Amino acid sequence: MVRLVFVDVDGTLVGKEGVPECVWPAVEALRAKGIRLSLITGRPGRGHALAYARRLDPMGLHVFESGAVVLAFSRDPHSPPTHPLLVEALPQEAAREAIRLARRLGLPLEGYTADGGFFIEGDSPLLKAHQELLGVVAEEADLLRLPTPLVRLQVLAEVHAPLGALMDPLPQELQAHVAESPRMPGVRFVSLTKRGVSKLSAARFVAESYGLTLAQCAMVGDGENDLELIQGVGLGIAMGNASPRVKKVAQRVVAPVEACGLAEALASLLPSQTP
Repeated sequence: MVRLVFVDVDGTLVGKEGVPECVWPAVEALRAKGIRLSLITGRPGRGHALAYARRLDPMGLHVFESGAVVLAFSRDPHSPPTHPLLVEALPQEAAREAIRLARRLGLPLEGYTADGGFFIEGDSPLLKAHQELLGVVAEEADLLRLPTPLVRLQVLAEVHAPLGALMDPLPQELQAHVAESPRMPGVRFVSLTKRGVSKLSAARFVAESYGLTLAQCAMVGDGENDLELIQGVGLGIAMGNASPRVKKVAQRVVAPVEACGLAEALASLLPSQTP
């Protein structure tokens, strides 16, 4: 039986109009059966994503920054709302090289730090639109001069952007994850983490923290950055709006996000009532 469910955000939990209300009763039904839920996303652990995580499982562990950060909610009302259980910082020199490369290519660039900071370079309209999507206001800063370590860099790229010119010469110490959001159609989000850091590596950490293996887990996702984890868990579920590659490797395909596909996926995980 599945004991833990990982839930992607953009294109899985969140569609063009936000989170379909049909999702939350399905979440409550699973939790009532003792099944844990864990948000797993490229978004930072702030703003809307943190609110989604709290509603999925206010006592659980959740993955942010494409696997670079795992947060737990604090039970002490006098403490910060979350505390990190895992932080994977970018190698400093490799991060600097990637920042300079993005600058040379004129690509909008974001930086996320180990202490929850969100910083941007440039004045692209994409950067502003992304802040609205996240529900977090970024600070303008020189990413080469931040006082705390970066855990992730992210380039926002329109269809015509030269992604090959960015990704081909990336330092070997970095790993790229490409994702999309139905709320910003036509934009590709290229997250850069430390090599070996991914949704899969963080999901394994979360599962082991609960005393589980990935074979006891399910993953619901839609993007190329979900593919590895969908293959790595006991039950991989693809949304109806998922890419063809993701659907091909998934063991189950449900309806698209706007047609309550996530609720369908979660309902299918409820333990059978028959002996």
